[in-house]
Amino acid sequence: MRRLLMQRVLLGLLTLWLVSVLIFVGTEMLPGDVASAILGQSATSETVAALRASLGLDQPALQRYLMWLLHFLQGDLGTSLTNGRSIAADLMPRLCNTLFLASYAALVVIPLSILLGIASAIWQNSLFDRAASVLSLASISMPEFFVGYVLIILLAVKWALLPSLAVVSDSMSWSERLYATTLPMLTLLFVVTAHMLRMTRASVITVMGSAYIEMAILKGLPKWRIVVQHALPNALAPIINAVSFNLAYLVVGVIMVEVVFVYPGVGQLMVNAVSKRDLPVVQACGLLFAAAYIGLNTLADVLAVWVNPRLRQAR
Repeated sequence: MRRLLMQRVLLGLLTLWLVSVLIFVGTEMLPGDVASAILGQSATSETVAALRASLGLDQPALQRYLMWLLHFLQGDLGTSLTNGRSIAADLMPRLCNTLFLASYAALVVIPLSILLGIASAIWQNSLFDRAASVLSLASISMPEFFVGYVLIILLAVKWALLPSLAVVSDSMSWSERLYATTLPMLTLLFVVTAHMLRMTRASVITVMGSAYIEMAILKGLPKWRIVVQHALPNALAPIINAVSFNLAYLVVGVIMVEVVFVYPGVGQLMVNAVSKRDLPVVQACGLLFAAAYIGLNTLADVLAVWVNPRLRQAR
């Protein structure tokens, strides 16, 4: 188990390093010049060259990448090109907002999805199961921004139940913050629930065809007890993978949701930085998202092996 854990961690670190290379190369390939964008169209070539030298943009790309990666490993995310402030100082409050929204959605989505998936497996091919399948397929087919705008029209504009903009501040109480972020949470709920529901249903139904399940049925045990006590523990590995994947999505995939609801999170900060060509902010946000995604998926692999001893055997 320890060896497998080390392999997963090393593979995650290698993947994160490759992603850091892609992020740096991708931002370098963006059209335009940062110095020209900061100084404006009236800037002379001398002032542009001087600003590029002060920002270190005149150095070779490989040298700038190594310095950027070294500083990131030391916890130094760099300085914003647009306001000259520390990126970490601007990023941490927004990271807390993103994690708050992701945690709020996860606390609702995970138990709801697993319960609905178990119910669909218990009442397989029933009206409830078919309705859940249709609704899950419909929610998967719709992008986040479309779901968000529909919810704004219905719940904010037409019925005036929730605010259309997710404006939060440090002075808000927990209840006020939950109320302000309910619409983004509902948007994430519609998008994320379907995948976990279908994975839970498929995993439980697959295990239900095992011989020991047939023995439990012959003993006359209630179907809900067979599913919960016998089938569900052996179906946990794919369910854990689905949950971890969607947790990673809740942290990484909230960019469009934050933009739609003008939520002050990391995704909104990244979009603003792209529009201003603030490359250090874009790189820091991208690598932070990548670290969260890779870390949660590595954790999913470890938990799946832990709950299923058969995966520990070498093939």
